[in-house]
Amino acid sequence: MGFLSPWFLAGLAGLAIPIYVHLLLRHTSTPRPVSSLMFFERGIQSSTRHRRLRYLILFVLRTALVLLVVLAFANPFIRRAKALRNDRLLLLVIDNSFSMRAGTRLSDAKQMALNVLASKPSSQRAQVMTLGSQLAILTQSTQDVKALRSTIEGIQSSDSRGNFGNLTHGLRALNETSHEPIDLHLFSDMQKTEMPANLADMVLPSNFALVLHPVIKTQAQSVIPNWTVESVEAPSRFADSKDSKKPSVRAVVAGYGTAAATRTASLVINGKAFATHKVEVPANGRALVEFPLVDVPYGFSRCEIRIDSADSFATDDTSIFSIRRSDPERVLFVHQATDSRSPLYFGSALAAAESSFVMQSISADQSSDIDPAKYAFVVLSDALVLPSIFENALIQYVRNGGSVLVVAGVSAGHRAHIPILDESVQDVHNYSRSNAFSSIGTVDFTHPVLQQVTSEGETSKGDTGWSSVKFYYASVVDPSHDRTIARLADGTPLLLDRQIGEGHVLLFTSGLENITNDLPLHPVFVAFVDHASRYLSGDDQLSGSRLVDSFIQLRAGSTKLSDQAESVEIIDPEGHRPLSLNEARTAQSFQLKRAGFYQIRFANGKQALIGVNPDRRESDLEPISDDILQLWTGSSSEEPATRAQRSARAEGPGRSSLWLYVMMFALVVAVAESIVAGYHLGMQREEV
Repeated sequence: MGFLSPWFLAGLAGLAIPIYVHLLLRHTSTPRPVSSLMFFERGIQSSTRHRRLRYLILFVLRTALVLLVVLAFANPFIRRAKALRNDRLLLLVIDNSFSMRAGTRLSDAKQMALNVLASKPSSQRAQVMTLGSQLAILTQSTQDVKALRSTIEGIQSSDSRGNFGNLTHGLRALNETSHEPIDLHLFSDMQKTEMPANLADMVLPSNFALVLHPVIKTQAQSVIPNWTVESVEAPSRFADSKDSKKPSVRAVVAGYGTAAATRTASLVINGKAFATHKVEVPANGRALVEFPLVDVPYGFSRCEIRIDSADSFATDDTSIFSIRRSDPERVLFVHQATDSRSPLYFGSALAAAESSFVMQSISADQSSDIDPAKYAFVVLSDALVLPSIFENALIQYVRNGGSVLVVAGVSAGHRAHIPILDESVQDVHNYSRSNAFSSIGTVDFTHPVLQQVTSEGETSKGDTGWSSVKFYYASVVDPSHDRTIARLADGTPLLLDRQIGEGHVLLFTSGLENITNDLPLHPVFVAFVDHASRYLSGDDQLSGSRLVDSFIQLRAGSTKLSDQAESVEIIDPEGHRPLSLNEARTAQSFQLKRAGFYQIRFANGKQALIGVNPDRRESDLEPISDDILQLWTGSSSEEPATRAQRSARAEGPGRSSLWLYVMMFALVVAVAESIVAGYHLGMQREEV
């Protein structure tokens, strides 16, 4: 037995209090008045009987209460014999992210986990998890070694990107319900790209003892050269046009830890090699290769860019995507009869963007007999006064999955109603009256209409030319029901997006001519028209490529259950249907968890073929430096077995605190003391 806080034993001096109360404080003399002392003889009376302890039971209870309170503060404990590791949970986490497919990394990690499992005491509990994009629990804590071993042997690699931040986040969530001591053994290639941006996101709870098992043992092994197809830029739809210039596919071939080399890149369409090029890849660098699109068959085509890397990570040597070839789709452009500039500028930008659309321009007065369902999307340019039959047809067209670009123009100042949106123009800002103009204030570059892609395949964070555009006229509308994509410097909403049913309506509060702004005179106008056309027509959703673990929207989020007459259908790369009948009727989105081609039929009836690729950050096999790993584990450069023994000895011999039991006994004594003290107090009143 021992005391965790022995200095509190000095409080035992408080035992003198009940002794003083019961031995000395009880000796009192009460003077009695008498008439004469002549009849009293002088004598010496012994006071020994006054120094005897009175009320022994009460004295014992008070002494015991003081003693127990002092012991409780001293926190006594007893040492109990036990196995050092039996009370700690053995948690085995195996990294099965995409990079673990390189060489024999996953099989090596599984063998290491089996070795640790075999060395545990039979009475110790263990649990198995995997780490990909999320922390997955494969078993509950159990002593069944056979079940744990079978689970480890059955672990398969995933196509997800690993993240050690998700490991910590998942363990913190699990730790909220249990704070038991845990020995965490992580088996991974310790890839540098799996580190979160903030190192604090890797800090584990205090009851975890982390033991790392890198599958890469030596520095020579850690430098593994790897070539990969880092990114592919291809049109989602390909249509025949009169222009002799054909669209092309551009791919970036990257090398990680590689010397300068010549790689062979091939464009494969539906299993057939259409073109092959040699590409010079510099040391640890990138090279661009371009393939013209010729003789692409009609309909959806499964395409891929393939290289001959000859490295140990052949799985990332291919990047897949899909292309849909069709006849050019028509775009309906509705404008005022007196407006000739906006159709000219928009049509020129549509042609310069090498898009697969043919524009049909009509005035608003000619739209009565037009069926918008025959067009990929509709543009209303400064034409807010429409025939009622055409406006009703547009509303139904949008609800069924069509999209419309509404350009307010200058007519918004004369008519408060905006068609389809059923909104009113609250005010107009005519900046030109004061010989001034407004410029772009804030822009949401994450929206597909304004999203720009760099040559490295990453989304641009800059303004890409919008800051130089001058705006002379803009309408003011209520943006509370819409997603605001862009605002002017004074806060006026410039570009809004609203989903209605299965379709979208974009509202541009200025104009498309060079009177309300000079946007058509800037190169960014071509990119804006190109991105808006693809977004409104839904081309990017029907084909192209995505990353593993990304989500794709199956139906409008605002669709009510009663409106969901149509079910969606998904066929994954293995040919399975991952959605149940109920999910196919109600699911709003779907996560693409595996690499390969997905065939999708959306709720609005449109068909899609999408190629899904792993995140190419997994192709950089550079491991985390040793000093970062030591900082993460809080240990020096020790072998995993040594760290495991150290973590098992961290708590030393088993200690059981007696504080709770002492306090419970003190409570009982305090209650008994109160009862006995009340009894003796009552006796004293009777004697008096």
